[in-house]
Amino acid sequence: MTNRIQVLDLFSTIRVFVFDMDGVLTNGRLHITKEGDELRSMNIKDGYALVQALKHQHEVVLISGSSCEGVRRRLERLGVRYIYMGVTDKLQTLTEWTVAHQVLPEHILYMGDDVPDWHAMRSVGLSACPADAVQDIIETADYISPFKGGEGCVRDVIEKVLKLKGVW
Repeated sequence: MTNRIQVLDLFSTIRVFVFDMDGVLTNGRLHITKEGDELRSMNIKDGYALVQALKHQHEVVLISGSSCEGVRRRLERLGVRYIYMGVTDKLQTLTEWTVAHQVLPEHILYMGDDVPDWHAMRSVGLSACPADAVQDIIETADYISPFKGGEGCVRDVIEKVLKLKGVW
C-alpha cells in the first residue's frame, strides 16, 4: 500500500507528459504497404486524453527515434506543439527541452517502452511504461500501466494526473 501512495504522490506533481511514439502512442506494429509506406495505429481515447491534458495547461512532448509524418500531423491537429522525431539521444533532447522551458525534472512524466527510453526515464520525476514494455523498462518504471502501447496507456497516465488535480 505504501508504494501505491508514493506513486500517486508522484502523479500529483506532473505538469509535463513526455511520450515515445512507437510502442507507447502506437501499438508498435508497422503495416508496410507494397509501396513501402509504414502505417501505424493510434488509440482515439489516447487522443482525447492528450487534448484534455493540453486544455488543462499541461505540456505534451513527443520524443521518438523514428519518424512518421502521419503521426506528426495527427498530434499537431490535437494541439501538441513539441514533436521531436528521428532523435538518437532522447535524454539530450529531453534535457534541452527542460532547460529551454525551465521545467524541473520532478514535474515530468516520461512514458517509454524500450531500451532507447531508459536514460530519459531515469532523469524525470515519474517514469512510466505500457504493460507490454520490454523487461529492462518494466524494471526501471515507477509505474506500469495495465494497458498496452497504443491501447490506452497514454490515457491511463494522463487521466490519473488530471483526476488527482480535480480537472478530469
